[in-house]
Amino acid sequence: MPHSVFIDGAAGTTGLEIAERLASRAEFELMVLGEARRKDEAARREALNTADFAILCLPDDAAREAVALIDPAAGTRIIDASSAHRTAAGWTYGFPELIGRDRIANAMRVSNPGCYPTGFLALLAPLTEAGLLPRNWPYTVNAVSGYSGGGKALIERFEQESAIRFRGYGLQLGHKHLPEMQTFARLVHPPVFSPSVVGAMRGMVVDIPLPLAAIPGAAAPKRLLAALREFYAGSEVVSVRSDAAPIAEILLNHGAPAWDGIELSVHADEAGSQARLVATLDNLGKGASGAAIQNLNLMAGLDETAGLHLAAR
Repeated sequence: MPHSVFIDGAAGTTGLEIAERLASRAEFELMVLGEARRKDEAARREALNTADFAILCLPDDAAREAVALIDPAAGTRIIDASSAHRTAAGWTYGFPELIGRDRIANAMRVSNPGCYPTGFLALLAPLTEAGLLPRNWPYTVNAVSGYSGGGKALIERFEQESAIRFRGYGLQLGHKHLPEMQTFARLVHPPVFSPSVVGAMRGMVVDIPLPLAAIPGAAAPKRLLAALREFYAGSEVVSVRSDAAPIAEILLNHGAPAWDGIELSVHADEAGSQARLVATLDNLGKGASGAAIQNLNLMAGLDETAGLHLAAR
């Protein structure tokens, strides 16, 4: 018998992509509320309490309200794609490669990581955990995302105002992604985070610059690369570039297809005194919808890569 899935917020960008992906999966049966009922609280409450799985693709406050509608005795297992519960007690952080597949498989409440934190943590968390980079360094992170990550309003703005090619934001600092970045990399200080949006529909690059010569106890670039390759060895989702094939540029293409993988790389000067840790991913793939499906697969006892788009780009 297929697992029933209710997507609360299925009309949004992330929800639409999850629904489209699951529609062809025989292992799941989507519970769909018509346009007249999808915002009706009674209808939503019923769906949330009768589904095997609820995937929340809602703003933070609405996600908290949705969780409050679910009776714990109903047994509905939740995946929250918002940032409402990423560091909350009683929730499992949905990053299988870092947190552990068994923890997610057995969890009742899973919070999907943010798209930017996915790149940041994939790079930094294994290295701080191994003691190759210190937890008390004031890290910085620069990142660009496709405009689909901003939802319908930003998509409309980029597509209608054709002059816009770059949008820097978060200029007052205190970005909502910082708590999970700091918590799951176990950092003493929150990183200084510089996010931006470019004129591509989907895609993301996350870049952590490292002045290694100034960082006490920092390992050499080749050791950082080796540690990442060892940590993600065997992963079908996370790949690490070899230093034997250096690249001159990283591009985000406007018409890039959906991709649920993430590629990590380490770039350094000849002396090894400076380095950049770089993650390339799809903000709607491993950064959102693809991550939700990966977590759903694990929670349903299926192959974690079922239905994922992992073909080489």
